Amino acid sequence: MTFRKKAYEEFYLGLKDGGLEALGLTGGEMFAYPMTYGSNLDLKDECYDAEGHQLSLDRDIYPNYDIILCLSTFSATAPLTEKCKQFGFRGATMHGVNDIILNSGLAVDYNEVSADAEKLRLAMTGADSVEIDFALEDGRVLTAWLGLDGQEAQKSHGLCQGRTPDVANLPAGEVYFVPVDARGQFPMKYADGTLGVLDVENRNIVRSTLIEGDQATIDAHNQRLADDPMTGTLGELGFGTQVLPVSGADIQDEKVLGTCHLATGRDDHLGGDIVPGMFKKHENSTHDDILFAPHKTPNFNIAQVRMKRGDQHEILIENFRPSEYLLSALRGEA
Repeated sequence: MTFRKKAYEEFYLGLKDGGLEALGLTGGEMFAYPMTYGSNLDLKDECYDAEGHQLSLDRDIYPNYDIILCLSTFSATAPLTEKCKQFGFRGATMHGVNDIILNSGLAVDYNEVSADAEKLRLAMTGADSVEIDFALEDGRVLTAWLGLDGQEAQKSHGLCQGRTPDVANLPAGEVYFVPVDARGQFPMKYADGTLGVLDVENRNIVRSTLIEGDQATIDAHNQRLADDPMTGTLGELGFGTQVLPVSGADIQDEKVLGTCHLATGRDDHLGGDIVPGMFKKHENSTHDDILFAPHKTPNFNIAQVRMKRGDQHEILIENFRPSEYLLSALRGEA
């Protein structure tokens, strides 16, 4: 509720109170749609205006606006990326906002964010593979290998300029890949604090094993993987590119330089091949980020992240700090 109140006060009222006029825009209407209860699940078509009248997103909203801002409880980046291509609008998504985000991640010059993201993208694009070492408190080191097949790295940089339909996820600032293969192990901190080790084979999480916490949480995850294996498919590897304060919300904290994240589930909005129809149930076709950051996962350390690109071998991150290779790229020296 605090998020919705802030979204109403800062964005809706901010635009109505002279903001639209200052930007040379018209519109500013507010609509509500049924909650999806999952990250990046497709939206129902029904929506409602501020007076409570039922409308259709496809008929009444998407075709009639050039710019759409979606402030939601769960991310809507994937479905709106698909819809923008169909209806021709530009937009931005943001699932959650607080004062830290308003005063930092959204209060920056996005031309600079874009420029820095491009420098880091060029430093990583064309990578054949990335290896991540996770150091656990019990002394074990888990290694996850992700095959990238020399693909062009992409960037989330917050700019949707010109007339090309596009949707930005805010706050922005990351370089990302769509893995084509993956194997090894990585740790997982569940929502209830339970820690587990995830085994990965052929790009899929195949099982979770308890480190500490509630065995029932591990059992539930394993049951989900057995019932619908697509829920364990790795669909993204991302790296933060900005120097930002910790906000307590993953939408900003995954954009912090020195962090990295994996994601499971659909990746069609990132140019990948995992689409909602491949899942056993619609409610399973989410895209869920797994963030590795000091404040988020204090029980284990990103000891090292290594990139292989042809004959080039580079360290990208050590102990949650960007390597000299990445810092030199930001300085324009790489």
